[in-house]
Amino acid sequence: VLPFSLYTYVEACWTQKREDLVSCMNNMMWFYGGVPKGVVSDNLKSAVSRSSKYEPEINRSLKDFARHYDCVINPTRAYSPQDKALVENAVQLSYQRIFYPLREMTFFSLQDLNTEIRRLLENYNDMLFQRKEASRKELFQSVERAALKPLPVGLYRLREYTRAKVQKTGYVYFSPDKSYYSVPYRYIGKNTRIHYTKDVVEVYHYHERIAFHKRSSRGSYNTVRDHLGSTHRKYLDWSPGYFEKQAAALGPNVLACISELFVGSDYPETAYKRAMGIIQLAKSYGRERLDAACNRAVYAKAVSYNRIKNILENNLDRVAPEEPDKKQSHIPDHENIRGASNYQ
Repeated sequence: VLPFSLYTYVEACWTQKREDLVSCMNNMMWFYGGVPKGVVSDNLKSAVSRSSKYEPEINRSLKDFARHYDCVINPTRAYSPQDKALVENAVQLSYQRIFYPLREMTFFSLQDLNTEIRRLLENYNDMLFQRKEASRKELFQSVERAALKPLPVGLYRLREYTRAKVQKTGYVYFSPDKSYYSVPYRYIGKNTRIHYTKDVVEVYHYHERIAFHKRSSRGSYNTVRDHLGSTHRKYLDWSPGYFEKQAAALGPNVLACISELFVGSDYPETAYKRAMGIIQLAKSYGRERLDAACNRAVYAKAVSYNRIKNILENNLDRVAPEEPDKKQSHIPDHENIRGASNYQ
């Protein structure tokens, strides 16, 4: 409720937890279309971490909320309803004007309930005061609206916090989702604080934001290319097409050999090291010999790094593969084995 016009906002929610409190306060700000200088809250646990008559401690979420809307949270003293007398009076009137007409109605969703509350709330705010020739809404629009500060861009998103150390790979482990998020490689080994909402993940080091990510699914790796060092960036380029392009420059048989590696692998990443090893053999033996060795390996249907390396070490690439004699039977001669002549 606003202090001058008594313009009132009412919303039903499931609990008094931080998530519901922040959601209702967000909706309240946008209902009024502006931000007051201060918000007087009750001493509920979702707003106040430690109550005190003189210096209460606001929890981190409400501090972030106040920072987002550029206002102040000023909790009441414990067991002092007179500190929020306007709200106490508005609660009593809301029971009479809003709750009482709904008491025997059945709703099947919270949204439906709040839709009906909003309809009754409009009628309540439009009612004329007995001693004034104006309603709450008219007083708000004529006087109090101008005193409110403008709304910020976007709603406040409830933040949670956790800590993580940057691993040697340049990622922080985000325990709520069991996921990994990259940070600039120069922070490897540093301790960080992670701020996260249901949509984004932010990584801070000594109050400086060093990484920002969209929150993704559980168990995933999330990488910003600029965060990686030159060595790690090179690994991002690895793919079957990347190795096939390198192999094509060494000869058609090398390309056929590398392609065969990926065809026979259900998980391409397992073939990356083999492909790299085969391509690196060109530095020691030259592209012509490597192409000839790959030709022999493909012909024998024995494509692997160790086989191709063995061909090169034993100079078998310089020997043409033997053609099998098609006229010679694969069945060995034996006195107990009858030939085709016995069946003529």
